Amino acid sequence: MQSTWTLLSWGPEGWLDDIAYGAFITVSLALATLPLGLLVGFFVALAKQSSEPTLRLAGNIYTTIFRGLPELLTLFLVYFGAQIGFQSLIKLFRPDAAMDVNSFIAGMVALGVVLSSYASEVFLSAFRAIPHGQYEGGYSIGLSKGQTMRLVVLPQLIRIALPGLANLWLVLLLNTALVSAIGLSDILRQAGIAARVTREPFLFFGVAVLFYLALAVLSSYGIRAIERAVDERSPR
Repeated sequence: MQSTWTLLSWGPEGWLDDIAYGAFITVSLALATLPLGLLVGFFVALAKQSSEPTLRLAGNIYTTIFRGLPELLTLFLVYFGAQIGFQSLIKLFRPDAAMDVNSFIAGMVALGVVLSSYASEVFLSAFRAIPHGQYEGGYSIGLSKGQTMRLVVLPQLIRIALPGLANLWLVLLLNTALVSAIGLSDILRQAGIAARVTREPFLFFGVAVLFYLALAVLSSYGIRAIERAVDERSPR
């Protein structure tokens, strides 16, 4: 029977390098998903406060659906639904062809739409916290709507929304564990493989806990640094 230190070593006899690779996949997936979710969430927030009823309805339906579904179910719908859709499309041109959807892309899209539905609420609250006079002030000095949004509203929006978005980042980082269900080699999947092979589940799931806690602590330091930088640049 191998010792604990051997199991947690790097190299062919240990599993630490495999779990570290899973941590790399976890962080890469979260970093790839974050801009997608924030960008879509920003535009959904714009739609939800639009004067056009159709846009408001579409934005509300979007957030209701993806906030109401379990994240794992959304992941399965994207992963298996995309495979069925792509295969049906390919068979129109090449009946004998087959296509598998990349697990990383499917995870990024699924987690991205979930993140965007929550981020839209954070952005919407931030929009409502900005006085309407800020818009009127921008227009009065000759700024267009786009310039007012970029130069006047967005700096304030980021400062107001940052605490809520920081919490969403931590939630996203933990939700990446769901992609192990579709075969992506994240921390949880690599730890699970090691636990099954070595029959040491407590050891390796404990290591996974330490990896997730380390990522959360590092994220907290990074978030505080960003908040300080934003506060320093904000007008007093």
